[in-house]
Amino acid sequence: MFEDMTFEVILQRMLDKVPSDIDKREGSMIWNALAPAAVELAQIYINLDINLNLAFVNTSTGEYLDRITMARGVTRKPATKAKRKGLFYDINNNPFDIPLGSRFTLDGIGYSAIEMLASGEFLLECEVAGSIGNTSFGDLISVDYIMNLGRAELTDILTPGTDEETDDSLKSRYYEHIRVPATSGNRAHYKQWAKEVQGVGDVKVFSLWNGPNTVKVVIIDENKLPADASIVSAVQEYIDPGGSGTGNGAAPIGAFCTVASAASLLIDVEFTATKDANYTDEQRQENVEQGLKNYFKSIAFIDNKISYAKVGAIILDSPGITDYTNLRINGGTENILIGDEQVASLGVVTIA
Repeated sequence: MFEDMTFEVILQRMLDKVPSDIDKREGSMIWNALAPAAVELAQIYINLDINLNLAFVNTSTGEYLDRITMARGVTRKPATKAKRKGLFYDINNNPFDIPLGSRFTLDGIGYSAIEMLASGEFLLECEVAGSIGNTSFGDLISVDYIMNLGRAELTDILTPGTDEETDDSLKSRYYEHIRVPATSGNRAHYKQWAKEVQGVGDVKVFSLWNGPNTVKVVIIDENKLPADASIVSAVQEYIDPGGSGTGNGAAPIGAFCTVASAASLLIDVEFTATKDANYTDEQRQENVEQGLKNYFKSIAFIDNKISYAKVGAIILDSPGITDYTNLRINGGTENILIGDEQVASLGVVTIA
């Protein structure tokens, strides 16, 4: 809004008010007196423009966006810590029990033992919140000395860690909250409840799916892929614990809600490529796969088909590919339909 209020414009307006019979050239006493004030005024206009943008949802960011959405009851979902399975063995390679609270590291990330699952198996919580806790697998290094501990291994992800909700995701939930009123357990209400749970990326709601007073909520995660069992369980407990219809969750009494993850529809792609010699086969493969993943993510729970033409366009847009022939998606040359309770995920990409 204040883009035109630059230092030069402000200074010139000030100089125009000085009588012309006074020296006001650059370096003159008048010019030197007015220039610092013009600099400060230009900065004020810059700050005014920034503050104006921060006052509206579509242009606001960070904590200022949080303040706006919080006024309507929509709060940013915080990052959560990953919970992993740790396997521990003594010097003879037998299962070994460690003290609770023991700390370990892998790839510079710390994990703490918080619960015993079985002999030699412990629940480890990542000490850093976010999806970074899901990334590493392998041998753990003990922070403190544990007598007779032979080796430790970080294995399964039991509860995935999630990153703090992005500005775009928060804005999307805010607009949905405003534009699609959720009330009295309507469809929008179930969608809102599910999206309030950490890790949920999108939701479909099916009413009367298994008779009167039944509701099915199908979810995907923040990467627009099938949701982990722990996320499904968390949504179920939040809306209708055990699907009992007792009203102990967010859902009203008498409404029987079943929460499930969307099923994965694997999409295999194969084609013959005309290759740009400036790229390696690995780079071409990675570029095509990333483009397809972004496409599948953009249409998850929005479009009910994988477009054959769109896949072709993505291949052509991929660095390292100049042309293609013989494109087949899941063995055919037609659009692939996506079921109501399915989400597309990338299978095998074969480039000949």
